[in-house]
Amino acid sequence: MLASLIQIAVNPDETTNSRRERAASLVVAQRGADLVVLPELWPVGAFAYTVFDEEAEPLRGPTHEVMAEAAAEAGVWLHAGSFVERAEDGTLYNTSLVFTPEGERAAAYRKIHRFGFDKGEAVMMGAGAELVTVALPQTTLGLATCYDLRFPEMFRGLVDAGAETLVVAAGWPERRRSHWTLLAQARAVENQAYVLAVGTAGTHAGVDQAGRSIVVDPWGEVLAEAGAGEEVLSVEFDPARTVTTREQFPALKDRRLGLAPPR
Repeated sequence: MLASLIQIAVNPDETTNSRRERAASLVVAQRGADLVVLPELWPVGAFAYTVFDEEAEPLRGPTHEVMAEAAAEAGVWLHAGSFVERAEDGTLYNTSLVFTPEGERAAAYRKIHRFGFDKGEAVMMGAGAELVTVALPQTTLGLATCYDLRFPEMFRGLVDAGAETLVVAAGWPERRRSHWTLLAQARAVENQAYVLAVGTAGTHAGVDQAGRSIVVDPWGEVLAEAGAGEEVLSVEFDPARTVTTREQFPALKDRRLGLAPPR
């Protein structure tokens, strides 16, 4: 299976519309890949809190439209990263979209864990309430967004729901880059799953982004890692290795905590 992680740069000198079109062109250029992944809040920047309200769009807004067309033109499964969604009741969400190779929306995931403590996303946005998986022909994806990476119970829930490949769209800051790599490998090892984690490049509202998109196998080995700037990280991996890893080293079967009580 061939995955392309698009580590797009988000800088203030580019309009949102221009970046949408540029992102679409980058997606179309990945024709031949099986899965393409964009990062978190790339239309506006993950730390550009002051524009979240004015840049918010409905679920089927411009980002949905442009990304659906790009997925269909490229003929790929597309995790289109996330954007600022305004729900019908006015609530803002950090929402990720997944499209089929025909351009149909296969899933939408509202970020569960909001970052910022007492400011930014944490107070401006609603929290998602549902774990989301997407069945591809080759593997089942489990969806997560940035700060979610710090909450292992969420990923265990995704595995229990059938996830074999964990996809993390992020806008991770450079100052905590070491955590990004460490947590991506930890989530892979403890869940015996591939982790495809893609971040943004550039600077969001004065916050330097880490980049360093990474693909980790079920044993925690790094298969590929990007640099700090804008680039496309493409890697081939074998989804069947998740199954064989879990069979050869069946640690997940030895769980005793967090399981549903027997009837």
